[in-house]
Amino acid sequence: MLKNKTKLFRFMQNVTPIKAVLLGYLSYTLFGWILLCLPFSQTSHISILDNLFIATSAISTTGLAPISVADSYTFFGELVILLLIQLGGIGYMTFGSFIILAGSSEGLSLERQEISKVVFSLPHGFRIKEFIMRVVYFTIWIELIGSILLYIIFVHAGVASPVWSAIFHCISSFNTAGFGLYNNSFESFYSNVPLNLTIGTLSYFGAIGFIVFVDVWRRIKGEIKHVTLTTSIIIHTTFWMSVVGMLLLYTTEPSIVRLPQSDRILTAFFQTMTAMTTVGFNTIPIGGITKASLLLLIILMVIGASPAGTGGGLKSTTFTAMLGVIKSTLKGEQGARFWGRAIPYGRIMVASASFGLYTILLISGTYLLSLTENANFESIFFEVASAMGTVGLSAGLTSSLTILGKILIILLMFIGRLGPLTFGMAIISTSRDTNRTEDLAV
Repeated sequence: MLKNKTKLFRFMQNVTPIKAVLLGYLSYTLFGWILLCLPFSQTSHISILDNLFIATSAISTTGLAPISVADSYTFFGELVILLLIQLGGIGYMTFGSFIILAGSSEGLSLERQEISKVVFSLPHGFRIKEFIMRVVYFTIWIELIGSILLYIIFVHAGVASPVWSAIFHCISSFNTAGFGLYNNSFESFYSNVPLNLTIGTLSYFGAIGFIVFVDVWRRIKGEIKHVTLTTSIIIHTTFWMSVVGMLLLYTTEPSIVRLPQSDRILTAFFQTMTAMTTVGFNTIPIGGITKASLLLLIILMVIGASPAGTGGGLKSTTFTAMLGVIKSTLKGEQGARFWGRAIPYGRIMVASASFGLYTILLISGTYLLSLTENANFESIFFEVASAMGTVGLSAGLTSSLTILGKILIILLMFIGRLGPLTFGMAIISTSRDTNRTEDLAV
């Protein structure tokens, strides 16, 4: 027994921060899976694999579900899913670190600080202790205000259990999870302006990330004169990609074009928002849109949210770094620049590796799922992109996935939550020296 404890202690000593992140998310996934498998979590028998699928989808804040959450789980089961969403959205160590910081003057251990830096992908200049405290405060206030607003909206709409529905959908929105208590997502609310705007605002807040929140707050308090370049890039990229996506859906998607003018604008906004933030809700049937619109949503899902946010995808900062590389190469410049600022070589390497790994996994996942599923190519490609980007939108394939297909999507969702680069480093790296956590903030 003592020998086994010694081996475990040695193993934990050799665990790098990046490996610790992988093991942390894995342990929470397995724990949530066990809770969902309990009889009092279910309204009817749910297979072990489906419970694992839901647990992984929740911790990865994806939202893909092969079964109806509202019809299959009791209140306890839904509560477990919501807790997994919260843990997955703001980082599995955040609340524990917050409690330590609130109750101790010594602060966080060096190991916990390094793991937190990996979870949040913080750039230079951010102090992890203050960052974590502010993350929790921002989360509490945003989710509290969001829940109150959604409660008022659901009461006016005559929704059953408006309190629980408001809390569930608020947390799911802010953490860009896309889990809902309605089997048709928000299709019944496609013309409800307050709901669309509230869900959209919560999702954008989660997607732009805590780096932006903390940065703007420091600027308001006068701690800094200007927000960081990272914050500027995140805000500009999110805004312009959303505008372009909205205009394209507004003008080209037939199911949106035939709607009344006000509903047309609202629906185009919501579907662009849901793909860009990777929240995964929908107000129109995704399976009924054109191939061109599916491709547009895939592009938005792949670009995704921003670092230190609750969303997934390649990340807006990685996307802009690659644009900088392309622009500089075409102009024959040495090195890469964006907005007149030189991009550090390390950031270029990380962005290139992230883009390459993401592309490889996207192509490989599509190929493998094409072998296991009898469906058209665009539905398969969309499903893989949604899983990798932790989005949760589906063209109707999730509920009919085979056993092998479900296992593949589970793996892709988990990798998508960690990020392909973090996952790869956690599997391959053996030295703590390889864990340059500040370089992951791309």
